[in-house]
Amino acid sequence: MTFAIRFHQTGGPEVLRWEEVSVGAPAAGEARVRHEAVGLNFIDTYHRTGLYPMPLPSGIGLEGAGVVEAVGEGVSDIQVGDRVAYAGGPVGAYSQERCMPAHRLLKLPASIDFRTGAAMMLQGMTAAYLLRRTYCVQPGDAVLIHAAAGGVGLIACQWAKALGATVIGTVSTEAKAELARQHGCDHVILYTREDIVKRVREITGGEGVAVVYDGVGKDTFAASLDCLRPRGMMATFGNASGAVPAFDPLTLTQKGSLFLTRPKLADYTTRRDELLDIGQELFNVVVGGQVKIEVNQTYPLSEAAQAHRDLEARKTTGSTIFLP
Repeated sequence: MTFAIRFHQTGGPEVLRWEEVSVGAPAAGEARVRHEAVGLNFIDTYHRTGLYPMPLPSGIGLEGAGVVEAVGEGVSDIQVGDRVAYAGGPVGAYSQERCMPAHRLLKLPASIDFRTGAAMMLQGMTAAYLLRRTYCVQPGDAVLIHAAAGGVGLIACQWAKALGATVIGTVSTEAKAELARQHGCDHVILYTREDIVKRVREITGGEGVAVVYDGVGKDTFAASLDCLRPRGMMATFGNASGAVPAFDPLTLTQKGSLFLTRPKLADYTTRRDELLDIGQELFNVVVGGQVKIEVNQTYPLSEAAQAHRDLEARKTTGSTIFLP
């Protein structure tokens, strides 16, 4: 028997169900993957709540790592027995086994284990496109990373530091501040106690930062714009606190001809060659030791609802995985 987490209506964590599913043989262009580990990401809560609408009933989850059990017709670059990992969809990673489009799979380097693979792909490739594509961080840049102790945040802080940036991060507690410092954050702002804009201006000598990477959304958006230097880049890539309200683009002119983008991973990995390039950049910094992936929470896959509760209550740090 094969089981997966599914939901039949949107809502809180209680809508997640552990159900028996039929996987079947892979169709043409597909591979069947037996998961060894599955990743938890904040975007999963957007699917569950309906913020990002899904046809129902639906599976959930965008990231996993495991072994290829079978391949469909026309699949040549992925073979049975390959160790693989993936991120970015289609949804359905919260499962013991599943069929995936083979062109979305990446072969895991031998030195990266399954748990690390499942924990790093979505968050790591998100950090990769943000730091190396959306705004290409240069030595000497000052960058602001919100939720610096979160999954993307810890990876992005390490990577930005390795690129020669001055890294400023925001966190909610002293414990998270220490975690961020241990992962490359030069300056940590406790947003619960400190004025983010004032501290950023102090740190940068009044200039502001080259780029803000903001996965928080509504609560930090306005302050983020005020932290930028003239012609700085605001990359708002998540909605952890809620969606950003509508605003007048003239604001960008008034604050220094700023750039604003709302990127997502799928648009940076549409083509197979783009996916391979970003994946390889991530593998290189992990294997090379510039970025360390830490799995700070582990849950049985059947307890996905509890993991969602903890994630939304900000009780987690770094990466979280499920074990099928």
